[in-house]
Amino acid sequence: MTAEVIGDGFIARHLRRHPLPHHRVTVLAAGVSRTSETAPEQFAREARLVTDTARRCLEQRRLLVLLSTAATGLYGRQGEGHESARITPLTPYGHHKLAMERLVTASGAAALVLRLSHLVGPDQNPAQLIPSLVRQIRSGTVTVHQGARRDLLDVRHFGTVLNRLLERGVHGRTVNVASGISHSAEEIVTAVEAALGQRAHRVPHEVPPESLRISTRRMRAHVPEAAHFGFGPAYLDDLIARYAPATV
Repeated sequence: MTAEVIGDGFIARHLRRHPLPHHRVTVLAAGVSRTSETAPEQFAREARLVTDTARRCLEQRRLLVLLSTAATGLYGRQGEGHESARITPLTPYGHHKLAMERLVTASGAAALVLRLSHLVGPDQNPAQLIPSLVRQIRSGTVTVHQGARRDLLDVRHFGTVLNRLLERGVHGRTVNVASGISHSAEEIVTAVEAALGQRAHRVPHEVPPESLRISTRRMRAHVPEAAHFGFGPAYLDDLIARYAPATV
């Protein structure tokens, strides 16, 4: 019985290119991905998929890995996003993702919930953050959401964390997978401009201020190798330089 990846998006494609070390695992990398989503039918469709997948994993004794979110919609705009904290989601998307986590937990299936920050890598959806910024900057004008901050993580590092968690048999836990570093929108735009060698006219757009920092203590405890991922002052520039120039 081989490992299974459900979904056809950016993360699912990455996982299929890098086989998982655990042969009785199903990674659910499908469902609602837009943090601005509000449509009940989209949420209902994912709920049916999660329910059916959890039931099948329980019957087949497979480990279910649910990819959830560590976004502000779940954790809020301020403070530290920690897996064991009592949280009150801010958005319909956040409420929905928390409900999916609880659905999986209540299903009886062996499960691992991963709350992901904003992953960056090749062949991303054009609507995702970095491809969107690349397209805007190349056009000569970019909207800067002043007040917004994002934790960005190389999809390669996500893959390493997932593999190590599976190798070590971690389950029955919720784990943030993030860099633990929050970057302002202005910093991210500057990094993309530097990677492209092109500056754009910036159009400011005020949004509610954010200072959320995603806790990575649990991730680092389970995956000590994360200490060597290079998280620090140069991580953002290195990450953007790796992927932005090749973004179509």
